[in-house]
Amino acid sequence: MTVNTQTRTQAIRLALVDDHRILRQGLRSVLEREEDLVVVGEASSEHEAETMVAAARPDVVLLDLKLSAGSDFEGLSLCAKLSAAHPQIGLLVLTTFLDEDLVVRAVHAGARGYVVKDVDTTELVRAIRAISAGESAFDSRSAAAVVRSLNGRAEAREQLTERELEVLRLLATGLSNNKIGEKLFISATTAKFHVSNIMRKLQVSRRAEAVYAASKRGLI
Repeated sequence: MTVNTQTRTQAIRLALVDDHRILRQGLRSVLEREEDLVVVGEASSEHEAETMVAAARPDVVLLDLKLSAGSDFEGLSLCAKLSAAHPQIGLLVLTTFLDEDLVVRAVHAGARGYVVKDVDTTELVRAIRAISAGESAFDSRSAAAVVRSLNGRAEAREQLTERELEVLRLLATGLSNNKIGEKLFISATTAKFHVSNIMRKLQVSRRAEAVYAASKRGLI
């Protein structure tokens, strides 16, 4: 058992959200070996989790992104709902998925941390305590994913000029080159030139792909 050297007046209340009961049982068994951790609720679905969290009022919720056979990322929706309804609760994603886009989307949905299920128990406990203290917690792989994603956004922002960003925002609304030109008081030829530069810098070949790539990088 890992002994926490910090004096605590009360235990950290945990809720476990995973569609596999055996995994929840395993987590409960491991985590409750810690003197300062207690599991106060479990849920296997988005709806169950909303009801359970409202009743149990945990300090930290450990949730998987995949909560049903029909959706790989139902946990993202749950994360956003819990973050909006209970902003004081720390949300820690514990999942099998390690994808840069998913890590960033989870953070945007309100998660304060993201760890992969094969993480060492000591690291998981450390992450829970950090989340409970109001800090962020990412294992080394998910932290690297966030850094790469943020670096990618920064690079893209540096590459696009202010005018190109204006054109990009209008492009995202579905406007043609002629309409973009009218909005910005430039010729359709100039608008087309800017659109071509945007696609080249975002390394895409179609307008729709440019909008998608820009959205993923946080440019629009």
